[in-house]
Amino acid sequence: MYAALRIQRRLNRGEAEITVVEPQPYMTYQPFLPEAAAGSIDPRHVIVPLRRVLRGCTVVTGEITALDHRAHLARAATPATLSTGAPDLEIPYDLLVVAPGSVSRTLPVPGLAEHGIGFKTVEEAVGLRNHVLEQLDIASSTRDPAVRQAALTFVFVGGGYAGVEALAELEDMARYATRYYHNVTPDDLRWILVEATDRILPEVSPELGRYTVSELRGRNIEVRLGTRLESLTDRIVVLSDGSRFAARTLVWTAGVRPAPVLTDSDLPRDRHGRIRCEPTLRVSGLQDAWSAGDCAAVPDPGRPGEYCAPNAQHAARQGALIGDNVLAHLRGGPQTPYRHSRDGAMATLGLHKGVAQIGGRRITGRPAWLIHRAYHLSRMPTFNRKARVLADWILAGLSTREIVSLGSLEHPRAEFEAAMGSGPLRPPQPEPPTRPNG
Repeated sequence: MYAALRIQRRLNRGEAEITVVEPQPYMTYQPFLPEAAAGSIDPRHVIVPLRRVLRGCTVVTGEITALDHRAHLARAATPATLSTGAPDLEIPYDLLVVAPGSVSRTLPVPGLAEHGIGFKTVEEAVGLRNHVLEQLDIASSTRDPAVRQAALTFVFVGGGYAGVEALAELEDMARYATRYYHNVTPDDLRWILVEATDRILPEVSPELGRYTVSELRGRNIEVRLGTRLESLTDRIVVLSDGSRFAARTLVWTAGVRPAPVLTDSDLPRDRHGRIRCEPTLRVSGLQDAWSAGDCAAVPDPGRPGEYCAPNAQHAARQGALIGDNVLAHLRGGPQTPYRHSRDGAMATLGLHKGVAQIGGRRITGRPAWLIHRAYHLSRMPTFNRKARVLADWILAGLSTREIVSLGSLEHPRAEFEAAMGSGPLRPPQPEPPTRPNG
């Protein structure tokens, strides 16, 4: 989106045509997903509609299924081709920008595919919020202590930004929500963060990482370092430290990998599946293709021999530079290499809590939380979305948290089908957890 927006704004009339192919008709600003999951921001306000901001582009809602750069041809499965069974749409091109991003990096853990929950999209954030609140309803309405304990146990695997921020925000929300339950208290909730390495938040200094661990443990959150998830069969969590317990919620945030579409292309890739790029963001060995973001191996000018980390700071800047370099290519100008100055690192740990590292200075608590909000609000694309997010924060500050679960959103036709006599009276419910042996 950033690349297309830059080209669109600086393109002369008739100079080129821009086609954007994306499975969803919007771009998600992922740093705001934890706050969307906690209800601080309306989920609709963390996405940017592509057709609204890319009015000078042709936006195709579809997923690339094959990319033949030698033939300069892309194939895309669109809603029309999928619903009618027609062949994939063929899209010829002259210049190519590849930025499909990443997907969750999963491991062959038994039971993970059946019971794990991801945290990469706005749909997953909304679903996770509904799921957590539903677990409070289950715990409040059952007399079975095993079911209650499993419902009130929440496990997050992965100690990076996504895992720590999602856990901290949802724990804050759930603890607040318990005041409206007559038989569920904050002490009944069990939150567990599982990290395979010996520290969390590797993007910040070790001191801030240790502070974050201390902050989370002070909220009765179990932080298990040097620990791996070994099994989730039948919703029984088995960890490498020997722990074994039932849990109805396991959120997987243990890293990312390049989007699978790259495996169906003839573009050069490294051993991690990322597209090999030159410092100018051109694809290595090609003059008419560029790449950026999580799927690209871009040399980091500040760390010789290493590559840029897969985060929003790099992706947004690289996207804008690609726009400039594509225009330079069209006009016969030189390519500009990617350079960056680090803005710092920051993470939110719930309402009024956070950590930040700016220019070597370590900041914690409410000031860090305010810095986190101010920085990401400034980076949120379009004034329209900035205003909506700011309005959400103001309204949230003037009122109490919303604690309503809209789980029926996942089964919107259930009630109508029941009325027609063709479906169950209630939406299908997940199976109860299996009791652990012993």
